[in-house]
Amino acid sequence: MSQTITESIWHDVRNSADLCIKCNICTSMCPVANVTDKFPGPKFVGPQAQRFRNPHELSVDDSLDYCSGCGVCSQVCPHEVKVMEMNAKGRYKLYQEKKAIPLRNRLLGRTDLIGQLSTPFAPLINPLLNQKPIRHLVEMTLGIHRDAPLPPFSFETFRGWYKAIHHKSPQRKLSAKRVVFFHGCSTNYYEPDLGKLAIAVLEHNGFEVIVPEQVCCGLPMLSNAEFDAARKNACVNLDSLFNYAKEGYPIVGTSTSCTLSFKSDYLHILDLDSEEARLVSQQTFDICEFLLDLADAGELKTDFQPIEVEYPYHAPCQLKAHNIGLPAIELLQLIPGVRIKLMQADCCGIAGTYGFKKEKYQIGMDVGAALFEQVKQSESAVALCDSETCRWQIEKATGTRLIHPIQVLAQAYGYHNK
Repeated sequence: MSQTITESIWHDVRNSADLCIKCNICTSMCPVANVTDKFPGPKFVGPQAQRFRNPHELSVDDSLDYCSGCGVCSQVCPHEVKVMEMNAKGRYKLYQEKKAIPLRNRLLGRTDLIGQLSTPFAPLINPLLNQKPIRHLVEMTLGIHRDAPLPPFSFETFRGWYKAIHHKSPQRKLSAKRVVFFHGCSTNYYEPDLGKLAIAVLEHNGFEVIVPEQVCCGLPMLSNAEFDAARKNACVNLDSLFNYAKEGYPIVGTSTSCTLSFKSDYLHILDLDSEEARLVSQQTFDICEFLLDLADAGELKTDFQPIEVEYPYHAPCQLKAHNIGLPAIELLQLIPGVRIKLMQADCCGIAGTYGFKKEKYQIGMDVGAALFEQVKQSESAVALCDSETCRWQIEKATGTRLIHPIQVLAQAYGYHNK
């Protein structure tokens, strides 16, 4: 497919816009429009502005840069207008024609590169990133807000551990039941312990875990209007995953944003409408979704150790976009003693790389204010969330430790990180 947005794709988008009845539900539910007047709302910049988006004319979408891409608008639309997807393509057109993509945005989109350069020097880099003068300098030169939740790099990468230790271990599970694990950048460079526990849980349930070659899912690039770079990453991943999908192996991930990219974004935003993209989409599962399906089929091991605790739980926007309900809650409630309290707030405000940016940081904090207050009021030492950037945002804002739901399941099975 052409690396530019074609007229046929614009036609598909217009068809979606025609379904809009101007009910304003998307605007009333938009987290960003409710806290700032810099963004007039998804209806205005989405289906209402769509009739002006001629692919041969200049973009009219300057305010689109303040859309966080959270996807709430598409989720709540009663007529299934692809508002978020429409706006993502509008942002791409805006940056193609009227704006240069800032260096800051390009850096935030290249999580693999940043991780590869930083993890070997993590013991030196992490203390520096906690120094206020350094953070002020980064804000002044790059535009990454001084208080943005930069997580510490891990000196040991997940792939390094898997290749050097686990893959060669005599305890490694070999089985006719196989599952493919897409670890993503956050697990590889920041949270390798999460990946280790995910493998432990999958192996405990009788699966051999395959960790294929992979690159960043491309979502950080897509969110920053670098569609061509995102497509390149997408094609690398599709080439790596297609044969496994064709063999019927499930593809699971602990990053709900990565798995959403495979399920939806490659097809509906990057327009990679191919046999490879469709099959990978069909075979991809959020890890809690996959394990809950096992439970529903009576195939999940339930040899849980009781844990007497109540966890606050935030369901991130991108998990909701999977349209699979809240599998983490149903899964964890199988553990004796575990109680889950769902936080009644839609968005934490970070929206991937959005809340890291100097001009958008406070918007993100204002969006997440209600959630932060609910987490604080829970007085819990630990809270749960499926998305890595959401965990980092909530933890920084509240002081509460955030973990992935799979870490609770692993604990109930008796697995603990050292």
